[in-house]
Amino acid sequence: MVDQFIKKNGSIQQVDMGESGLIDGKYNTSHVGFSEPKQDRTPLNHVVAAIHQRKHSKTAVQTAKPKKPKKKVVYDDFGEPLRWVWEE
Repeated sequence: MVDQFIKKNGSIQQVDMGESGLIDGKYNTSHVGFSEPKQDRTPLNHVVAAIHQRKHSKTAVQTAKPKKPKKKVVYDDFGEPLRWVWEE
């Protein structure tokens, strides 16, 4: 894309690092965001403590019980029961 621009007689200006963010040699202070005084924050330590308490007081994960084998009927080609087989 840059090559196409240069082939069509486009020229690239050399700009010093950080200069493109300057307006009249100064930074644009309207976008900095520090023009207002610092606001007091509402302390939420009790909320954070409650969240941590809930996080760490989870019940222990129950281990899965071993599955019991199940009795299954094996049928013949005509749909008649042949025998019982234990499956896990």
